[in-house]
Amino acid sequence: MKYLYQAAVILLFTFLGEALAALIPLGIPAAIWGLILLFAALCFKIVKPEQIKEASGWMIAILPLLFVAPTVNLLDQAGTLAESLPAFIIIIVVSTFVTFAAAGLITQLLSGRKEDKND
Repeated sequence: MKYLYQAAVILLFTFLGEALAALIPLGIPAAIWGLILLFAALCFKIVKPEQIKEASGWMIAILPLLFVAPTVNLLDQAGTLAESLPAFIIIIVVSTFVTFAAAGLITQLLSGRKEDKND
């Protein structure tokens, strides 16, 4: 029964995300809205982590299974994707370096703040 309650809490935020995506035409996916709402509920202690711990852990454990169908679909479209392969490689390389740089700068910024507070 505990797992059903926890799954229902997660599904409630999924539904709320769908509702917000329908009401607010910002182009933000419903799943992101749901995650933002769940994050806010956890931050404001409306939902406690213990209330969703087991169900969310199970969902994370089965997450790789959810990528099987999209991967098979990509393999079916290999010919179409091959035409755009150079562009994909450039995008992947550039975005990887941008992500590394952003993560490094943010880490340096935050570690500098932490050192200032300790002094």
